[in-house]
Amino acid sequence: MDAGVSAPQVSVVMAVRNGGPSLAATLESVLSQGDVPLEFVVVDDGSTDHTPELLAQHAARDSRLHVITTAPRGLTQALISGCEAAQGQWIARQDAGDQSMPGRLARQLALVRADPSAVLCSSAARFVVPSRPGAGAEESPLELFVSRIPELRLQSGLEGPSHHGSVMFSRAAYRQVGGYRAPFYFAQDIDLWSRLVELGRHRVHPEVLYQADASPGSISGQHRREQLNFHALIRRASAARRRGLSETPWLAKAERLSARCPDSRTEIRRKARGAYFIAACLRGRHPQACRAYLREALRLDPLHLRARLRLLFT
Repeated sequence: MDAGVSAPQVSVVMAVRNGGPSLAATLESVLSQGDVPLEFVVVDDGSTDHTPELLAQHAARDSRLHVITTAPRGLTQALISGCEAAQGQWIARQDAGDQSMPGRLARQLALVRADPSAVLCSSAARFVVPSRPGAGAEESPLELFVSRIPELRLQSGLEGPSHHGSVMFSRAAYRQVGGYRAPFYFAQDIDLWSRLVELGRHRVHPEVLYQADASPGSISGQHRREQLNFHALIRRASAARRRGLSETPWLAKAERLSARCPDSRTEIRRKARGAYFIAACLRGRHPQACRAYLREALRLDPLHLRARLRLLFT
């Protein structure tokens, strides 16, 4: 730690690969947070675009930004590296492409400090999507919904916060439960929450402190089926753990599933699946945008029968 620089209370950890035009806004949304001594640990997971240059420029201007560069390994491994490097008492997550609202870290930190039993904190989150496929940053995004989850539904750990990027958790508790686990290529967040709440309480800030990009490229859009498969394994592992039984069989299944994830679908089909997911979210709220995303799904995958059928009736 540099002389004269206070130790961070919060370490914001983010992984990024090919962050694109939205990365600068994400970085600024974190580095502009006031009233909280912080460090921003960004793991560049094998970017091949302008991301390394942009990160270097911001790091040169702000010593709180620490960049770790690795070969592409996936989100879980990148988060493991970022959290190992974190020095703060609390670790806050951030996803590339999303934005932390002003005052997010200070409000969450105040909430957990007021409750000694708290090990995890999240907030309400706003989900937005580009107004049409390929829309640039100059166009205002459409709001899909605001996610607010009551605290009582979260104490089992098997229903996650509003968004992975909205959370802040105790670094000591993170280490005690073993942190993010490599066998979970997807749903690594739910696996972590299910173990953290065995140590303490999950508090929820009612304000919208996080804005999430729900674009077709999101994990939920392109890999929803894989996520659900991991969720089922997490439920079984959690049930075994709480009965005093070994998790090993379920972790082994998760590891085998992870080995198939990077190549589970062709890139074009993943993009079509993501466009269809967004269309389904837009249906009933923004019909014109819904049709645009259905047409995009069909452009990418003309054999996407559900997109074709839904377009006929939207």
